[in-house]
Amino acid sequence: MTGPLLTTKLHVPRRRRGLVARPRLGDRLSQGDEAVLTLVSAPAGFGKTTLLTDWLAAVDPQQRSVAWLSLDARDNDPAVFWTYVLAALATVAPGVGAGSLPQLRSPDSSVETTLSTLINEVAAVESDVVLVLDDYHVIESPEIHEGMAFLLEHLPPQAHLVVAGRADPPLPLTRLRARGELVELRATDLRFTPEEVAQYLTGTMQLPLSAGEVAALDGRTEGWIAALQLAALSMQGRGDVSGFITDFAGDDRYIVDYLVEEVLLRQPDGVRAFLLQTSILSRLSGALCDAVTGRDDGRVVLEALERGNLFVVPLDDRRQWYRYHHLFADVLQAHLLDEQPGATAELHRRAGEWFQRNGEPSEAIEHALAAGDYDRAADLVEPLIPALNRHRREATLRRWLESLPDEVLRARPVLSAGYVGALMSTGEVRGVDARLEEVERWLAGPSSGVDGFVVDDEARRRLPGQIAMFRSAQALASGDVDASMRHARRALDLAAPGDLATRGGPEALLGLASWTTGELDEGYRWYAQGMASLDDAGYATDVVGGAVTLAEIRIAQGRLRDAMTIYRRGLRRAEQAVPVLKGAADMHVGMSELFRERNDLQAARQHLERSSELGPSSDLPKNAYRRRLAMARLCEVNGDLDGAFDLLDDAERCFNNDFSPDVRPIPALRARMETAHGRLGDALDWVGERGLTADDDLSYLREYEHVTLARVLLARHATDGAGSALRAASGLLDRLLSAAEAGHRTGSVIEILVLRALAAQAGGDMPAALAALRRALSLAEPEDYVRIFVDEGPPMTALLRSAAASGSTSGYVRRLLGASGGHDDEPVAQRLVEPLSARELDVLRLLATDLDGPRIASELFVSLNTVRTHTKNIYAKLGVTNRRAAVRRGQELDLVRGR
Repeated sequence: MTGPLLTTKLHVPRRRRGLVARPRLGDRLSQGDEAVLTLVSAPAGFGKTTLLTDWLAAVDPQQRSVAWLSLDARDNDPAVFWTYVLAALATVAPGVGAGSLPQLRSPDSSVETTLSTLINEVAAVESDVVLVLDDYHVIESPEIHEGMAFLLEHLPPQAHLVVAGRADPPLPLTRLRARGELVELRATDLRFTPEEVAQYLTGTMQLPLSAGEVAALDGRTEGWIAALQLAALSMQGRGDVSGFITDFAGDDRYIVDYLVEEVLLRQPDGVRAFLLQTSILSRLSGALCDAVTGRDDGRVVLEALERGNLFVVPLDDRRQWYRYHHLFADVLQAHLLDEQPGATAELHRRAGEWFQRNGEPSEAIEHALAAGDYDRAADLVEPLIPALNRHRREATLRRWLESLPDEVLRARPVLSAGYVGALMSTGEVRGVDARLEEVERWLAGPSSGVDGFVVDDEARRRLPGQIAMFRSAQALASGDVDASMRHARRALDLAAPGDLATRGGPEALLGLASWTTGELDEGYRWYAQGMASLDDAGYATDVVGGAVTLAEIRIAQGRLRDAMTIYRRGLRRAEQAVPVLKGAADMHVGMSELFRERNDLQAARQHLERSSELGPSSDLPKNAYRRRLAMARLCEVNGDLDGAFDLLDDAERCFNNDFSPDVRPIPALRARMETAHGRLGDALDWVGERGLTADDDLSYLREYEHVTLARVLLARHATDGAGSALRAASGLLDRLLSAAEAGHRTGSVIEILVLRALAAQAGGDMPAALAALRRALSLAEPEDYVRIFVDEGPPMTALLRSAAASGSTSGYVRRLLGASGGHDDEPVAQRLVEPLSARELDVLRLLATDLDGPRIASELFVSLNTVRTHTKNIYAKLGVTNRRAAVRRGQELDLVRGR
């Protein structure tokens, strides 16, 4: 955060005097003790905060600790939101935040890492902990909602979350409801009953109303508490109460407008003016109100308003900070605009100046924007950009900059560049080109005719190199590799000597551009240099993230052991840092892929599980799709093709390859799976859509697709004996092999040699088949390749047996043959006419646990439909009709351990 913590947001509002007792609602809230989440969701004015305050007043602090956080729109920045959550919890559990708060403040940490530490800290608290988030409807950030979902999923048993707001939050309510872990109170629950209406009007407010008049008000307001409160205030001291009730009509908006007008008109002129002028403030103190109104009685008026119960809520125990009831403030602001349309901007200007003097630049910027004083807002934002970037508050920066008129933003080259950086950090490029051109024209000097203003001189000095780097990334994203390299080299020329942070980005972009052209050695050298520069400059998270790219280049070079070392080094660095660095989840996905290739499927699953446990907020942008690809490949190994294809669809929807080349397109991987599992028609459709032929000019970016085409052609020959398909595949593979060898892409060389061996075998040329296979084995053995052979199925098994018979690399070949004969779905010896497969045994053993179907599917990395199919087969083979009988029969056959 760039400003001080507002402790007033952390205080439970004081319980009001004369509240109507509502034990039915208190009992409902208490039912939440056994749930994970209590949701209080209703429109404005239904008494949500009052209800929670009254309920919490009865809580025994020895049995339950209550943390409170009042939210506002500025909490939409994830860093701000979670800082306040930690601060709220720390008020009731001092141990909470000791580790998680430093993690949150570190620019190298992730929200998910912070939440994991927070969950552990809360789990260590002996008493029950309740966290109340009031006015959650103001939160719109998807990242915050995602973090909240993670928190709910992993909340320790003694912790409970209460969320109050005007609308249902985008949290996993359906899942919680199905599990019985959600308690809900809605508008229908919160409305006053006729008895409560009578108690409030005649008891609390002491109005001399008849039963008929109470019933009339109840019917008109439908139990809406705010309207009843406003009506009661309007009727106090009124002679013609019956006439007022008779004329009382309209929908909610008109009722409130009418009643507030009645209330306001009855206030002294000085109080009424105070209410209107200070309605622009989200929180009020005596000094702040004095600055806005130009008076010196702010504290006295606030205390009087509180005593008069005039919609003022104290925010702390010392009565220094207050806020208006939100509905009341909305109407006050509407009246201010109607009565004094020219006053609002000046009031916001005064408030902004007060916040700036008192060291709260964020609040000052908010009021400058509200005042329409955009130049002042821009002046305040520009010096904050480095801190905002350092603390990963791009969301706040982007919101501020998008609130500025475009002409103001364009006249501020540093702000325009900062906006471009914020957009490109999330992969968004819309509008980037025009802004870069504007800054470039300004950099060209006065002759360009473009005016501009800069506050930060250091930022001005870095602008040329920064723009060149953005141009390089933009060109790379559009596929113009030459332009990307040209801009990157210019950025390096413009970087000041020793400015490693500025050099690291262009160096890495040169590495990515070289990788894109298939120059892997050059790509690795440049990218490693970029990471070294960023490492020396202190960008630890970027260095961990860069391990993914370095490992992928090594994999393309066929150097799997080096890739594993890179992933392990990156993971070790991420986990040893305090706090754990963002990108650790990506290391687990990369290691999973390498373990799958080694045929260590258990390790592959474990690393994917660990990556998922860390959560999406700990991922780099492209890890969401990378994880799905890895899961799809494991599903394929397990025979769950439907699950594999579903995951590929998901991966395509969330595809984000950052600025790395897409050297293994998802549609090509899908075509490979279709080819391997008899869906040749679908694969041929893909070939047609991509316009692929065996005579195409070859390039590295399409190498994976052309190797896939060779697979499709071989499958077509195997299906219909088409000699032309075999000849086309063989010719294409020869050309691909020459290109891969020239580019030192050993990973591709091994796969192409495997396919050449299969092509020669299909053509009856066994000497050529074995020669290609032996060469592939000699390259693959030092790097522990397994699945690249095993996944080719029976034809490769036959070739491996021939190679073993010849004594060539017999130990490695025997290992591959062992893997080929060890598929998960092979039957095992059992006392059944038709034995259960190994996968069915896995399902049966999990049926003996408390896991439900979706959890079993998740445990086995298969779809729910696959689990159901296995379960149906198990029942048929065991001769049973339900889960309990299947488990009992499995125990009798020693297939499942008895309990």
